Amino acid sequence: MQYLKLARLAAGTALASMILAAPALAQGLTGSVTSAAEPIMEGVLVTAKKEGSTIAVTVVTDATGKYSFPTDRLAPGKYNIAIRAVGYLIDGAKTAEVPEGKAGTFDIKLVKTKNLEAQLSNGEWLLSMPGTDKEKQFLDACAGCHTYQRIVNSTYEAEDFQNIIFKRMGSYSPGSMPTKPQPLLPGPRGERPAVSNAQAPKAAELLAKANLSQGPKRDYELKTYPRPKGRATKVIITEYDLPRKDWEPHDVIVDREGMVWFSDFGDQFMGSMDPKTGKVTSYELPIMKNDGSPKGGLEISEAPDGDIWVSGMYQGGIYRWDRASKKVIAYKLPDKLQTPSTQESMVSPQHSDVDGYVWTNDQQDHSVIRLNVKTGVFEHMGETKDANGKPIPGYGMPTDLKNRPFNLEFSGTRVGWFNPETKVSEVFTTPFQGSAPRRGRVDAKGRLFFSEYRGNGVGMFDPETKSIKEWKLPTPWSAPYDVVATSDGEVWAGSMLNDFVNRLNTNTGEVVDYLLPRPTNIRRVFVEEKGGKKALWVGSNHGASVVKVEPLD
Repeated sequence: MQYLKLARLAAGTALASMILAAPALAQGLTGSVTSAAEPIMEGVLVTAKKEGSTIAVTVVTDATGKYSFPTDRLAPGKYNIAIRAVGYLIDGAKTAEVPEGKAGTFDIKLVKTKNLEAQLSNGEWLLSMPGTDKEKQFLDACAGCHTYQRIVNSTYEAEDFQNIIFKRMGSYSPGSMPTKPQPLLPGPRGERPAVSNAQAPKAAELLAKANLSQGPKRDYELKTYPRPKGRATKVIITEYDLPRKDWEPHDVIVDREGMVWFSDFGDQFMGSMDPKTGKVTSYELPIMKNDGSPKGGLEISEAPDGDIWVSGMYQGGIYRWDRASKKVIAYKLPDKLQTPSTQESMVSPQHSDVDGYVWTNDQQDHSVIRLNVKTGVFEHMGETKDANGKPIPGYGMPTDLKNRPFNLEFSGTRVGWFNPETKVSEVFTTPFQGSAPRRGRVDAKGRLFFSEYRGNGVGMFDPETKSIKEWKLPTPWSAPYDVVATSDGEVWAGSMLNDFVNRLNTNTGEVVDYLLPRPTNIRRVFVEEKGGKKALWVGSNHGASVVKVEPLD
């Protein structure tokens, strides 16, 4: 199948000639992974988590079917072992001992699973479900709150889906989870259906064909992604559990001191974590609206002065963690600047040292707003629109090197570049049709790298040439939510759909896809560059954890 060939190209033989020799690592736990069906199993993720610990470490088997954990990652003790290899389960013991002073050995035997459905990622369900990619596109909105297992294992019929899915679930805020729903207040944002009323009947029929409403057996083939190969196996992944199981770490960053920071998409908190110990410090964000508005923040960013900013979403403002006092300061929008369903999704302090302004937005009326940090006064800059007066609804507003915001049109294909002096945006359209630009960052050269969520790609706007260059991601349903460029021309991305993080070489167009150890609802991605090494950080938005991905080449 074409999609299998493309996925293998991303992580396999086409990149073999580029594999760089990784430095030899002292081994703390080693072994081989085999099965009756495959005596040598490359690309099996092996996870070790010490009993009582909040930190899990994962490595991947190589072309010989062997794995090894470096000694500096596993202290002596007893470890619970888990694997990820679609179609397989561990057959036998699931605990290993790392002895004092020498390497431990633990061989793993796998057996075919009798319940493949339980292992499929969202992306694999999208590959498997009946219908064309275009017909299934609306489902990407569902992944914001839950996995597709809830859909395909339901018994709702088409009429049920129209009444329950497209009406009731459209009334929940995007920070909701099945265990923690947050209804929206009545108003313009009070309903956010995944499809229009005209599209709903056909979409409901598709879901009824994909689930169990017609009986316990499915009449379509279950399709899976291939296991990692080649460079995609040369990685160490560390997952840190957060102390609250309902924490939704939407955005994750690393500050100048090496501390990890994250927002909470479903509650009034922000947190920091020491990556050496996994210790988490929580900071409460004051409630600014007591009218039942949904709780939770979205974007988190560090300002040039080291303060940490968080957008307030439906709370009608933004927040700043002051590094000097270690306290949170709330900046509430004046009532006259708030719309009935105000939604400050973004906050952009990255270049506030240029003119003293931090940018935010109201996603509901397509406006941009800036805060004078010194005076604490907001200035409403009006609706973002092009020279013809057409609004540019933005989800993502990184700033350029002169602190002018971009607006990424998630509902379309446009990138708007806002001029604070004229209050008009210069507009550029992506070559990819239906690209849905979402989020991204401006690099040191002033170039804007952004995700193309429904274009399955990455875009780059060059302000000097005023042109857009694009790269397709080869694995189907990668649907990058966010991208970030590194200093050497690589771009990293992540997705809510397929549990891969993508590493794109923009000079060659080659891609390596690293599979994560468990379902990981990724939103923002952040790359830490230190001592010539890179580490990608993401939040597991529905898994209450923070994940670090370290390539070994």
